Amino acid sequence: MTGRKIILIVDDEADLRETLAEQFELSDGFEALTAESGEDALKKIADTRIDLVILDVDMPGMNGREVCRRMRDEGIRTPVIMLTGRDGEADTVAGLESGANDYVSKPFSFAVLLARVRTQLRSFEQTEDATFEIGPYEFRPSTKVLRTKEGRRIRLTEKETEILKFLYRAAGKPVARETLLSEVWGYNAAVTTHTLETHIYRLRQKVEPDPSNAQLLLTDTGGYRLRP
Repeated sequence: MTGRKIILIVDDEADLRETLAEQFELSDGFEALTAESGEDALKKIADTRIDLVILDVDMPGMNGREVCRRMRDEGIRTPVIMLTGRDGEADTVAGLESGANDYVSKPFSFAVLLARVRTQLRSFEQTEDATFEIGPYEFRPSTKVLRTKEGRRIRLTEKETEILKFLYRAAGKPVARETLLSEVWGYNAAVTTHTLETHIYRLRQKVEPDPSNAQLLLTDTGGYRLRP
Protein backbone atom coordinates (compact mmCIF):
# COMPACT_ATOMS: atom_id res chain seq x y z
CA MET A 1 0.00 0.00 0.00
CA THR A 2 1.47 3.33 -1.05
CA GLY A 3 0.67 6.94 -0.18
CA ARG A 4 -1.43 8.41 2.62
CA LYS A 5 -4.97 7.01 2.57
CA ILE A 6 -8.10 8.95 3.47
CA ILE A 7 -10.61 6.94 5.51
CA LEU A 8 -14.20 8.15 5.97
CA ILE A 9 -15.80 6.87 9.18
CA VAL A 10 -19.61 7.02 9.14
CA ASP A 11 -21.40 6.29 12.41
CA ASP A 12 -24.10 8.04 14.44
CA GLU A 13 -22.29 7.11 17.68
CA ALA A 14 -20.01 10.09 18.30
CA ASP A 15 -17.72 8.30 20.76
CA LEU A 16 -17.01 5.40 18.41
CA ARG A 17 -16.64 7.72 15.43
CA GLU A 18 -14.08 9.95 17.13
CA THR A 19 -12.20 7.05 18.74
CA LEU A 20 -11.76 5.31 15.40
CA ALA A 21 -10.69 8.56 13.75
CA GLU A 22 -8.06 9.11 16.43
CA GLN A 23 -6.74 5.56 16.12
CA PHE A 24 -6.43 5.80 12.33
CA GLU A 25 -4.63 9.14 12.62
CA LEU A 26 -2.14 7.48 14.97
CA SER A 27 -1.61 4.62 12.52
CA ASP A 28 0.99 5.01 9.82
CA GLY A 29 -0.32 6.18 6.45
CA PHE A 30 -3.87 7.28 7.26
CA GLU A 31 -5.94 10.45 7.45
CA ALA A 32 -9.44 10.15 8.95
CA LEU A 33 -12.61 12.07 8.14
CA THR A 34 -15.94 11.51 9.89
CA ALA A 35 -19.64 11.76 9.10
CA GLU A 36 -22.54 11.36 11.53
CA SER A 37 -25.23 10.43 8.99
CA GLY A 38 -25.70 8.82 5.62
CA GLU A 39 -26.58 12.16 4.04
CA ASP A 40 -23.40 13.75 5.42
CA ALA A 41 -21.36 10.79 4.19
CA LEU A 42 -22.64 11.06 0.61
CA LYS A 43 -21.82 14.77 0.54
CA LYS A 44 -18.25 14.15 1.73
CA ILE A 45 -17.82 11.31 -0.75
CA ALA A 46 -18.96 13.61 -3.57
CA ASP A 47 -16.70 16.50 -2.50
CA THR A 48 -13.51 14.70 -1.37
CA ARG A 49 -11.27 11.94 -2.65
CA ILE A 50 -11.96 9.07 -0.23
CA ASP A 51 -9.90 5.87 -0.34
CA LEU A 52 -12.13 3.71 1.90
CA VAL A 53 -15.42 4.07 3.77
CA ILE A 54 -16.15 2.48 7.15
CA LEU A 55 -19.93 2.53 7.28
CA ASP A 56 -22.27 1.74 10.16
CA VAL A 57 -25.34 -0.20 9.05
CA ASP A 58 -27.86 0.93 11.67
CA MET A 59 -28.16 4.72 11.51
CA PRO A 60 -31.25 6.91 11.83
CA GLY A 61 -32.59 8.15 8.52
CA MET A 62 -30.54 6.75 5.65
CA ASN A 63 -28.96 3.51 6.82
CA GLY A 64 -25.57 2.18 5.76
CA ARG A 65 -26.92 -0.24 3.17
CA GLU A 66 -28.72 2.60 1.38
CA VAL A 67 -25.58 4.77 1.45
CA CYS A 68 -23.57 1.95 -0.08
CA ARG A 69 -26.25 1.24 -2.68
CA ARG A 70 -26.29 4.91 -3.74
CA MET A 71 -22.50 4.98 -4.01
CA ARG A 72 -22.54 1.98 -6.33
CA ASP A 73 -25.44 3.36 -8.37
CA GLU A 74 -23.38 6.51 -8.96
CA GLY A 75 -20.41 4.46 -10.12
CA ILE A 76 -18.31 5.02 -6.98
CA ARG A 77 -16.24 1.88 -6.51
CA THR A 78 -14.40 2.98 -3.33
CA PRO A 79 -14.07 0.03 -0.90
CA VAL A 80 -16.71 -0.11 1.85
CA ILE A 81 -16.44 -1.98 5.15
CA MET A 82 -19.76 -2.27 6.99
CA LEU A 83 -20.01 -2.13 10.78
CA THR A 84 -22.98 -3.78 12.46
CA GLY A 85 -24.19 -4.72 15.92
CA ARG A 86 -25.86 -7.73 14.39
CA ASP A 87 -24.28 -11.03 13.73
CA GLY A 88 -26.83 -12.85 11.56
CA GLU A 89 -26.06 -14.33 8.17
CA ALA A 90 -29.05 -12.62 6.53
CA ASP A 91 -27.82 -9.19 7.67
CA THR A 92 -24.32 -9.90 6.34
CA VAL A 93 -25.72 -11.03 2.98
CA ALA A 94 -27.91 -7.91 2.74
CA GLY A 95 -24.91 -5.67 3.35
CA LEU A 96 -22.77 -7.43 0.78
CA GLU A 97 -25.57 -7.36 -1.77
CA SER A 98 -25.79 -3.59 -1.37
CA GLY A 99 -22.19 -3.39 -2.59
CA ALA A 100 -20.07 -3.62 0.57
CA ASN A 101 -16.65 -5.25 0.28
CA ASP A 102 -16.41 -6.56 3.84
CA TYR A 103 -18.36 -6.78 7.09
CA VAL A 104 -17.21 -6.38 10.72
CA SER A 105 -19.50 -7.11 13.67
CA LYS A 106 -19.46 -4.97 16.82
CA PRO A 107 -17.75 -5.21 19.21
CA PHE A 108 -14.43 -5.55 17.39
CA SER A 109 -10.78 -4.79 18.08
CA PHE A 110 -9.14 -1.95 16.21
CA ALA A 111 -6.33 -4.29 15.15
CA VAL A 112 -8.83 -6.51 13.34
CA LEU A 113 -10.50 -3.53 11.63
CA LEU A 114 -7.12 -2.09 10.62
CA ALA A 115 -6.08 -5.41 9.08
CA ARG A 116 -9.34 -5.56 7.10
CA VAL A 117 -8.83 -1.96 5.93
CA ARG A 118 -5.28 -2.63 4.74
CA THR A 119 -6.42 -5.77 2.91
CA GLN A 120 -9.20 -3.93 1.08
CA LEU A 121 -6.91 -1.04 0.13
CA ARG A 122 -4.26 -3.39 -1.24
CA SER A 123 -6.87 -5.24 -3.30
CA PHE A 124 -8.41 -2.04 -4.62
CA GLU A 125 -5.04 -0.65 -5.70
CA GLN A 126 -4.77 -3.55 -8.15
CA THR A 127 -8.05 -2.61 -9.88
CA GLU A 128 -8.68 -0.13 -12.68
CA ASP A 129 -11.19 1.75 -10.47
CA ALA A 130 -8.49 2.98 -8.08
CA THR A 131 -7.50 6.65 -7.85
CA PHE A 132 -3.95 7.59 -6.90
CA GLU A 133 -2.16 10.79 -5.98
CA ILE A 134 0.95 11.40 -8.07
CA GLY A 135 2.62 14.68 -7.17
CA PRO A 136 0.03 17.45 -7.73
CA TYR A 137 -2.20 15.15 -9.79
CA GLU A 138 -5.08 12.77 -9.17
CA PHE A 139 -4.51 9.72 -11.36
CA ARG A 140 -7.32 7.39 -12.40
CA PRO A 141 -6.04 4.57 -14.63
CA SER A 142 -9.54 3.51 -15.72
CA THR A 143 -10.05 6.83 -17.54
CA LYS A 144 -6.38 7.33 -18.55
CA VAL A 145 -6.52 10.80 -17.05
CA LEU A 146 -4.46 12.95 -14.70
CA ARG A 147 -6.39 15.76 -13.04
CA THR A 148 -5.00 18.80 -11.27
CA LYS A 149 -6.50 20.28 -8.10
CA GLU A 150 -7.90 23.05 -10.31
CA GLY A 151 -9.74 20.46 -12.38
CA ARG A 152 -7.54 20.52 -15.50
CA ARG A 153 -7.51 17.12 -17.21
CA ILE A 154 -4.43 15.63 -18.86
CA ARG A 155 -5.17 12.71 -21.17
CA LEU A 156 -2.73 9.82 -21.32
CA THR A 157 -2.13 7.06 -23.82
CA GLU A 158 -2.53 3.44 -22.76
CA LYS A 159 1.25 2.94 -22.48
CA GLU A 160 1.71 6.19 -20.53
CA THR A 161 -0.98 5.00 -18.13
CA GLU A 162 0.72 1.62 -17.67
CA ILE A 163 4.11 3.26 -17.05
CA LEU A 164 2.67 5.53 -14.35
CA LYS A 165 0.81 2.65 -12.69
CA PHE A 166 3.94 0.53 -12.48
CA LEU A 167 6.13 3.37 -11.21
CA TYR A 168 3.50 4.34 -8.62
CA ARG A 169 3.38 0.81 -7.26
CA ALA A 170 7.16 0.86 -6.89
CA ALA A 171 6.59 3.42 -4.09
CA GLY A 172 9.41 5.77 -5.05
CA LYS A 173 12.00 3.07 -5.75
CA PRO A 174 13.78 3.06 -9.13
CA VAL A 175 12.51 0.63 -11.75
CA ALA A 176 14.98 -0.60 -14.36
CA ARG A 177 14.27 0.16 -18.01
CA GLU A 178 14.24 -3.55 -18.84
CA THR A 179 11.63 -4.18 -16.13
CA LEU A 180 9.37 -1.43 -17.46
CA LEU A 181 9.72 -2.73 -21.01
CA SER A 182 8.79 -6.24 -19.88
CA GLU A 183 5.86 -5.14 -17.71
CA VAL A 184 4.36 -2.55 -20.09
CA TRP A 185 5.10 -4.04 -23.52
CA GLY A 186 5.58 -7.71 -22.67
CA TYR A 187 7.98 -9.82 -24.66
CA ASN A 188 8.50 -8.09 -27.99
CA ALA A 189 11.90 -8.20 -29.65
CA ALA A 190 11.03 -5.14 -31.75
CA VAL A 191 10.59 -2.92 -28.69
CA THR A 192 13.81 -1.28 -27.48
CA THR A 193 14.78 1.05 -24.65
CA HIS A 194 14.48 3.89 -27.17
CA THR A 195 10.72 3.20 -27.28
CA LEU A 196 10.51 3.57 -23.50
CA GLU A 197 12.65 6.71 -23.50
CA THR A 198 10.34 8.26 -26.10
CA HIS A 199 7.30 7.56 -23.90
CA ILE A 200 9.05 8.96 -20.82
CA TYR A 201 9.91 12.10 -22.80
CA ARG A 202 6.26 12.55 -23.83
CA LEU A 203 5.06 11.91 -20.29
CA ARG A 204 7.39 14.59 -18.95
CA GLN A 205 6.02 17.03 -21.50
CA LYS A 206 2.59 16.44 -19.97
CA VAL A 207 3.36 16.32 -16.23
CA GLU A 208 6.44 18.47 -15.64
CA PRO A 209 6.24 22.30 -15.52
CA ASP A 210 9.83 22.28 -16.84
CA PRO A 211 10.40 18.96 -18.67
CA SER A 212 14.14 19.67 -19.02
CA ASN A 213 14.40 19.77 -15.21
CA ALA A 214 12.19 16.88 -14.09
CA GLN A 215 10.91 17.04 -10.50
CA LEU A 216 8.30 14.26 -10.56
CA LEU A 217 9.32 11.61 -13.12
CA LEU A 218 12.99 11.08 -12.37
CA THR A 219 15.81 9.16 -14.07
CA ASP A 220 17.58 7.02 -11.48
CA THR A 221 19.93 3.98 -11.38
CA GLY A 222 19.45 2.69 -14.91
CA GLY A 223 15.72 3.35 -14.86
CA TYR A 224 13.02 5.69 -13.63
CA ARG A 225 11.13 6.49 -10.44
CA LEU A 226 8.39 8.79 -9.22
CA ARG A 227 9.24 11.28 -6.49
CA PRO A 228 7.23 10.17 -3.41
